[in-house]
Parts: sequence; C-alpha cells; structure tokens
Amino acid sequence: MKKRTFLKQIGLGSLALAGGSSTAVATGEQQIFSAKAKRKFWIWINPDHKATEEALIKQYKEFQESGITGIFFEADDEKHFTIAKKQGLETHRWIWTMNRGEESLLKSHPEMYAVSRKGDSCATKPPYVDYYRWLCPSKPETKAYLENVVKTELSKPYVDGIHLDYVRYCDVILPVNLWKNYGIQQNQELPEYDFCYCDTCRSKFKELKGIDILKSENPDQNLSWRKFRYDNITRIVNHLSATAATFKKPITAAVFPTPEVAKRIVRQDWTNWNLSGVCPMIYHKFYKEDVNWIGDAVEEGVRTLHGKFPLYAGLFLPDFDNQGEIVKGIQLALKNGASGVSLFGNVDAKVLSALKEAIKTA
Repeated sequence: MKKRTFLKQIGLGSLALAGGSSTAVATGEQQIFSAKAKRKFWIWINPDHKATEEALIKQYKEFQESGITGIFFEADDEKHFTIAKKQGLETHRWIWTMNRGEESLLKSHPEMYAVSRKGDSCATKPPYVDYYRWLCPSKPETKAYLENVVKTELSKPYVDGIHLDYVRYCDVILPVNLWKNYGIQQNQELPEYDFCYCDTCRSKFKELKGIDILKSENPDQNLSWRKFRYDNITRIVNHLSATAATFKKPITAAVFPTPEVAKRIVRQDWTNWNLSGVCPMIYHKFYKEDVNWIGDAVEEGVRTLHGKFPLYAGLFLPDFDNQGEIVKGIQLALKNGASGVSLFGNVDAKVLSALKEAIKTA
C-alpha cells in the first residue's frame, strides 16, 4: 500500500452550454496548453545512502536528460540532494504526515493517536499492518508536532520543497484488489477501520453539532461527521502550507486517485487544500482497472480543481505489463490535463525511454 476526455468535458461541454461559442472551446484548450507549458515530471524514491558520488551523478544526469524535473526523497541525504540539484533537478523532502510510528512519539504521547469506532488506539493496536500508526488530527499537539517536522526539513538549504504523504485518515475501505491480502470483505465501513472516535474528536463534534457520534445510530452514515473529518485533515494541510510559505518553498501532496475515491475511503478532501501541486496515486490495478482509467481519473481531478493548482498523475510502475503500457499511461495523463506525472517503482532505462517517448507525443 506504500508508496503511494478533458477537452470533451471542458471544451465541447462548454460549447453546448454556450450555444456554439468558439470562446468556450478555447477555454478548454487554454487549460491544456497551460498545463503543457508548466509540465513537471517527478520520481518518488528512497535514497540509497551507500551509493557512490559517481553513481549518483550518472543516475541523476540520466533522469534529467530523460525529462525528469524533480525528485521526492523519502529520507534525508544531503549527498543525494546536492548532486541531484547540480544536475538541474528539484529536490523535495517526502514525509509521512498523519501516519507517524516513531518509537519516541509512541512512548511519550500515546494520547495523540487515533482511536477506532471499536475503541482501539493506533498506538497499541494498529489496523491492517504494524506501521499503521495514525495520529488524531483534532488534537492541537498533532498540528504542532507536524509543523515542527516541516520546519526542520525546510530549514535545510538543499531541500527545495516538502511533499506530504499519508495525509489522511486510515483506509476505512481498502482498494478492492487489496482485500485478498488481508482476508477481508469491506462492502461496508467496519468499526475497526473507522477513525477517529477519541474523546477529543467526540467532544469537538458534539460542540459543533450537539451529537455524541458514538451514541448516534449508524455513525458511519452521518454526513456532518464525514465533513468534520474532511475538514480536520484540510486544516492540518493548510496549516502546513502556511508554514511552507514562510520558507518561500512549495508544498505538494500524494493523495488518493480521484476526489470521490479520496473522500469515500480515506476522508481526504484534497481539492480544498492550499498546495503548490498534487500527485494523485492513480494505481489502476489496485482498483482492478485497466490503463485507460488513468485518463478518467486525471480528467475528474483536473475538472474538480478548476485550475487551483497543478495535478501530476502518480503512476505505479509494477501495475504496467510492458513499456508500451507505460507510454500509454503517461500519454493519457497528459492528454487529459495533467501537468506531468510522478513515477513510483524501479525507474530503469526502459521506463526513462517510455517517458521520453510519451513527452514527445502528448
């Protein structure tokens, strides 16, 4: 689970509403052209701390020459960042946000962790896997802790920006292709995966709506309770965005593939965030979809954002059966309005060749 028709909709759809105005078509085309002019291509990687300087110079030079413009680094390594920057690449620090399992935090502040509808804390009984240790976004201590993490990373001169991952609640419903991995059927929201019902969340919601959510009938279906949780994450993100702004550095996020999917299964309302860009993880096989779904997901995201910030389609390389599919996936993303893509997996010579081909033809 780790990482990690636009013209038809905007152009021709507007044309029909406008009674045949050519200006309406131009609006859709202009958004495509604008995205093309600002294209960026990213890679998510965990830096190999043992790599030699010679190897890194070669690797990052190949990335840059193949069209890669920036890297999201999952760990800090000044050598990697510095060499990548010298090759003309943007260097952003990729951090885990709401999912924080560092031992020091678990031991000193277990009260900061989210509690399921079943009553279990992520500090002592994490859902699905041991590294799923979700913080409660309602607690002011969580906001302060994450602010300090972002400040620490952005204060480093070799870090160009911050990239947020796991910036959400725990998956109340997993992508359908992962159900078999855990031997579960999630045709409904099960209480052990539904977060957060801690005392802080319950009291804040009761103050807002006059309802003790745990005593209400079918709490998982309460629309105000859903919005309360969307807004909790949005407040965290926008606070971190304001923090990044004080450093005059960009902030991006890895999110779930479409606005609808993100809200439904991880309480993530990313179209209302204040970001420099977003990377929806359009991992098509996770959802038992084919490569064509990449275009559909990008179109939905771009249309819903209304140009608020760029969308870079996150592609999971193991989901592609061959090099031709990679080319097609990138082309679909770009043709449907993405401002670029971000690649997760083994970025080898074949992948770089596919990227170059797709950039030339889309």
